[in-house]
Amino acid sequence: MGNEAMPLRVGAALPDPPFEFTTAAGPEGFDVALMRRIAEQLGHTWQLVRFTGADFNGIFAGLDDGAYDCVASGTTITPGRERIADFCAPYAVSGQSLVVDPSRHPNVHGIADLKGLVIGVQRGNTSQPIADRLVAEHRAARVRVYAYDEIEQALDDLSTGGCDAFMKLAPVTEWFVRDRHRLRVVETGITRERLGVCVRKGNIALREAIDNAQAALVQDGTLSTLIGQWLGTEAMAPPTRATVVPDRDTARGSSRFLKKAAQKLLLCWAMGCVSDNAHGPK
Repeated sequence: MGNEAMPLRVGAALPDPPFEFTTAAGPEGFDVALMRRIAEQLGHTWQLVRFTGADFNGIFAGLDDGAYDCVASGTTITPGRERIADFCAPYAVSGQSLVVDPSRHPNVHGIADLKGLVIGVQRGNTSQPIADRLVAEHRAARVRVYAYDEIEQALDDLSTGGCDAFMKLAPVTEWFVRDRHRLRVVETGITRERLGVCVRKGNIALREAIDNAQAALVQDGTLSTLIGQWLGTEAMAPPTRATVVPDRDTARGSSRFLKKAAQKLLLCWAMGCVSDNAHGPK
């Protein structure tokens, strides 16, 4: 089988709209749309591999055991995660938000109002250490941890009393409350988090290939369009170093160069010609 037939296998934890979710027509969402375009830039097909673990941090093990080539799942870049996976350039910046049922807690307008209350989070989500800190500082009563795929139960519990507030990245909470009219997102911007794609630690070729493909999508405006389409106003593209806008011919030539470079790097990744020990012994 030729290299061109190899799909780019992308690990993701579902449901996590608007980043990734399933419909009758198949997978949809920001990460789905982005990785399809990145795979296209690299001359490959795209394949979703669903992570089914209860703890989101378990998703990175699939990179080591070969279950998928990369992870694109609304993943926050943290120092701890960077120790076990190699992250590409960030594709978006967002932050944690807080959801409540105002009919139960009309005086909760943010994390400053959680004293004596229970915060719901998903296991392994970056909201968990924030909620733990609020409890440690006696600013909340306790944390209720839900399995990663139990987000809808957690939101239902806001009205039934299973928890009092729920913390999650703002694009996700804004998406869910559209169909849950009793719930409100009462605070956003609790944190500032960089989100990005990651690959197996040491997989330099694939990381650089994705980086180059993503850079082309930044340059032609595709990334900002996808952020606006899927993530709304509660996320933005990371600031770029360059402020010069290239003319049309320069942009077109640069895009072709990036695509060719990315395809060469991906071929190198597929053939295993870039060693995990390219930077010396572990």
